[in-house]
Amino acid sequence: MFSQASPFSRTQASNNPYHVVGLEISVLSASPHGLTLMLFDGFLSAVLRAENAMTTRDTDEKCRQIGRASTIIDEGLKSALNYEGGGEIAKTLSELYTYILKRLLQANLRNDPAALHEVTRLITPLRDAWVSIGPAVNMQRAAA
Repeated sequence: MFSQASPFSRTQASNNPYHVVGLEISVLSASPHGLTLMLFDGFLSAVLRAENAMTTRDTDEKCRQIGRASTIIDEGLKSALNYEGGGEIAKTLSELYTYILKRLLQANLRNDPAALHEVTRLITPLRDAWVSIGPAVNMQRAAA
């Protein structure tokens, strides 16, 4: 599900102070492209953790992780859309993100892992496309 370069793994120890510092350094030094990739990866990690929490019937963790995924979509990915420069693509992404937020809410209320699988299937191609444009973005950034 995640590439080898993903800073978020299934075994992430988020309470480890070294991990927290490393993540902060990654965020502070990342390009806008890199930050967006971190948002995609964080979303997928939160959804995976929510699904695991559903399986183990850990309601608090499920709610926490679905809340985290929702925040990433709403305050991270959706709020960063450039409607002027992005035109129809930005509008379409906004609608997709709104739908994903709705499905996350339904997954939480109904304990519905199928809804979590659906949002993963919707975000993964966007993430993969974002990864694929990385080299071109880096070359353009280096040239500027």
